[in-house]
Amino acid sequence: SYDRVPCEHTGLPCTTCIHGTSDRCGHLPTCHRSYLSTELDRRRSCRPSLSVFVDYSAEVMGLELIGEAVMPKFCPRCTSANRLVGFACAAGVVLFLVANNHLRKQSTTMDFPKFKDDCKSALKRFLTPAVFDKLKDVRTSSGFGLGDLINSGIKNPDSSIGVYVGDEECYSRFSALINPIIEDYHQGYKVTDNHPSDFNPAHLHAPNPDPEGVYILSTRIRVARNLKGYALTPGLSYFDRLEVEKKVVDVLEGLGGDLKGRYFPLSGMPEATAQRLIDDHFLFKKGDRFLEAAGVNREWPSGRGLFHNDNKTFLTWVNEEDQLRIISMQKGGDIQAVFERLARAVNAIENKLGFQHTPNFGYLSSCPTNLGTGMRASVHIKIPHVAGDKRFHSICDEYHIQARGIHGEHSESSGGVYDISNKRRLGLSEVQCVQDMHTGVVKLIELEKAHAKKKRSSAV
Repeated sequence: SYDRVPCEHTGLPCTTCIHGTSDRCGHLPTCHRSYLSTELDRRRSCRPSLSVFVDYSAEVMGLELIGEAVMPKFCPRCTSANRLVGFACAAGVVLFLVANNHLRKQSTTMDFPKFKDDCKSALKRFLTPAVFDKLKDVRTSSGFGLGDLINSGIKNPDSSIGVYVGDEECYSRFSALINPIIEDYHQGYKVTDNHPSDFNPAHLHAPNPDPEGVYILSTRIRVARNLKGYALTPGLSYFDRLEVEKKVVDVLEGLGGDLKGRYFPLSGMPEATAQRLIDDHFLFKKGDRFLEAAGVNREWPSGRGLFHNDNKTFLTWVNEEDQLRIISMQKGGDIQAVFERLARAVNAIENKLGFQHTPNFGYLSSCPTNLGTGMRASVHIKIPHVAGDKRFHSICDEYHIQARGIHGEHSESSGGVYDISNKRRLGLSEVQCVQDMHTGVVKLIELEKAHAKKKRSSAV
């Protein structure tokens, strides 16, 4: 029985761990990673049968149920948080339960969701009764189902999209719903097209459009990336998240030159450190209600953190909405330099770890809006005159850029300062994304100068 299995570290029964910090210290002779690595795929394939044992095994094997997560009661003195542990139940059945690996309690059937009349989400428009009937019982091999895919859009009827993808397989298994959403958002792109990629700074022509520093306050370019071999963030297990964090941090802390820096885990972060990172506008917060409903915030803040270089011009968020948000930034309008730094960092990480990528969708993301390049290239720019022009938004559309307030999506401008970024992400390369932004910014500065000159002439 479980109680008679000795702790491999102390030799004592697990019920009387020598450290005295847990009723059952969590050690069994089968807890070696080398053994479990061959069993993990078998456990995943048996997921449905495992779910019926959750409540029983939690009681018998010394587990804690936290929401839908299954957390082992470790002895903190003699095991590490990222160890895969095997537990044997009293019946002699070996279950390999990894914390939060989605032992979902959803019904195998669900009813067609009722949307409010004023709901304008892509989910409402494309989830027809016929599509629903086709997909309602579908699950990926990791157990991610339609209910998981659309939960955020159901709980938040004001969503613009309404779906969050749990793993790469979702893009094929739920294509009847996801493909129309992709083509609707990334207008002009067909899911049968091939997505190009070009991260070579030599192919970008982006001289500083504001060398005197009159208009552009800062430049920031980021990409979203996810590691090969793992689920996307909404479907990522507790231990896989920790493993992703460790792999990423090992690579980041090995960077040299102007990319050299330090990693700051969110778990246990001192208040003074947190305040400094907030003041630098580096620290990311727990996801909003949309990400909460998608499952992105599970076990917060475990497995999350950020890295920044010594010069504070290179930043990486780990396990936020995507596993990686890789960011290059600096004051002023030297777009070329910001892109060159980002390219070096992204290539260094990808060469070590590899990113999820398909020919049709480019780099994969949990949100279909970030497919392709996953890039957002932006400047904070002061353009009070042109922003007052009634043609402002049509000009932005013409140049494939979008304008928003400097405090994020849906925020308002402050003092005539706007965040201007590329609008297109899928169907064009990283170089083309930045070129879009640069061309649009050059036009806005040209118009701002013209408006200001006209105003001065009128005053005279």
